[in-house]
Amino acid sequence: MTVTLPSAAEWHELALHAAAQPGLALLAPLGAATRPLRKVPKFGWVVSDPELARQVHRDSEHFSIATDGASGHWWSQMLGEFGAERFEGPEHQRLRAGLGDLFGKPASEQLVEDATGAQLERLRTDLVAGRTVDIAEFGRVFTARTMVDVAGLPRETHHDTPYLELFAAMERLADLGKGNWATTVVPPRNRLKGRELAALIGANVEHVYDSASSGTVIGRCRDLGLTLEQTRGFTVLLVVAGTVTLASTLGRLVALLHDTGDQHRLLADAGLIPEAIREGLRVTSSMPVVGRGVIGDVELGGRRLRHGDRVKVMTWYIDNSVGRFDLDLGYVARTRQLWFGGGKHFCLGAALTHAQLTRFLETLLAAGRPWEITRRRYRVNAFVPLYRRLDIRLR
Repeated sequence: MTVTLPSAAEWHELALHAAAQPGLALLAPLGAATRPLRKVPKFGWVVSDPELARQVHRDSEHFSIATDGASGHWWSQMLGEFGAERFEGPEHQRLRAGLGDLFGKPASEQLVEDATGAQLERLRTDLVAGRTVDIAEFGRVFTARTMVDVAGLPRETHHDTPYLELFAAMERLADLGKGNWATTVVPPRNRLKGRELAALIGANVEHVYDSASSGTVIGRCRDLGLTLEQTRGFTVLLVVAGTVTLASTLGRLVALLHDTGDQHRLLADAGLIPEAIREGLRVTSSMPVVGRGVIGDVELGGRRLRHGDRVKVMTWYIDNSVGRFDLDLGYVARTRQLWFGGGKHFCLGAALTHAQLTRFLETLLAAGRPWEITRRRYRVNAFVPLYRRLDIRLR
């Protein structure tokens, strides 16, 4: 029997998961042991097959994001008036439809340039000058700047500190979700902390609510009839979802390209950027497990799921089961964009994510030489696996 040892890139990815939450390091063996579908005590139904996962995402009649075991249920306890009714049903669909054009490809590309163009140019200049750059810190500022602009919050043009402080608050809020394997019912102490952090993150919404442009999320929410408090809640949800996960992918993609040596191929052919982004999103799958609650008896994969059951979609395992990071892998239909979810809850910011990563990689490659990692530190005890520090410099 031939045993394939993990590559350097895979070791670092596993270490990131273990540092964030030790249980995350068990995703691969748990996924393999439960494929395609199995009920695990205190965890729920574990879905480790891509087609079954897609069925769960598409079937909003029997599976809900707003009940125990799912993210909408957790968020509704943190966001006050922006409650469970806007995670499912007609109100959810109306809100998504009203915001869709803000996240299209043209709007996203322009937004990234306006929000981060100067920061990206600083990155290129620093690298060309031989300076060491902490990509983890860069990612925190980069994602926060983008989401502040798309939301319509007041921007800071000259300093990074406000964005780092905002990102730190968003991380602390997300980290309150650690350990929600059995239930998403939030203990009172964590609920209080969460609402305090949400109030801090959304503190400036009231200052711009009346004047925000309809080309921003805050202005559009107002125009759609959401109250100030409801708009504040959605803004917090949006900026947290659009920063922490992308910062995770951005840093890990830089490390993957370094550890696999594939940065050399990109430097020789920038046309491979779309493949690098697709592979980076697939391999990192920064939301490794996605929960749903069963709201109606249903058959899935030959098994009978009952109302009140919980489902865990093993996104990271499913996406990584097709192979290592590989620029030659190509489009794999069975895992197509599963990292963005599916159905009515397919990630609203998917096009924005691609625009951000494309512009970032273009800037990194424009420096003209391979980079080396001089220091890396994993973030410990975190909800989303990501680098706390990732120093690079050009060779």
